Amino acid sequence: MNQIPVIEQLADALRCLPGVGPKTAQRMVLHLLEHDRAGGRRLSGRLLEAMDKVVHCELCRNFTESPRCAICSNAGRDHSMICIVENPADVIAIEHTAGYQGGYFVLMGTLSPLDGIGPEEIGVAQLLRRCEAGVTEVILAIGSTVEGEATAHYLAESLKPLKVKVSRIAHGIPLGGELEFVDGGTLSHALAGRKQI
Repeated sequence: MNQIPVIEQLADALRCLPGVGPKTAQRMVLHLLEHDRAGGRRLSGRLLEAMDKVVHCELCRNFTESPRCAICSNAGRDHSMICIVENPADVIAIEHTAGYQGGYFVLMGTLSPLDGIGPEEIGVAQLLRRCEAGVTEVILAIGSTVEGEATAHYLAESLKPLKVKVSRIAHGIPLGGELEFVDGGTLSHALAGRKQI
């Protein structure tokens, strides 16, 4: 880049973000320096604060600033039901629907032996302990990737001895979607997951 070292270092640091390559990082740095130094200082302060204060909830593993997140602390929610998701973004997506009032368990990924991610890394032992403490229903809201399917199967098998009801969210045709534009895999999932009306 042939720039001032601190600019190069900042651009390199920004590349840790998903989708940010060398050119995008350079544009971000130059924008902050040329047009919004106050915004850059505010960004650095909030980033430091988040890195220091945000931890994982002791029950669901979602992000929080206290030992238990707002969802796990909410007495108005049905804590006998938990929805298992891959990451905190999935919790946000489900919460935006306003149609679910149970608890969550965030895996922080999926099983991937090639990447060294096994049951310990996704918190299976913690999940099983939580289910033993009064959970009666588990909803698997895990993506339908190869890793997601393997993770869902592993979790369903692990939960069988606990006699909890285990279900999986439906996969298939989006609302308003037309069959001619749906790929074969999605259509196959939709047919397999059909329900009586």
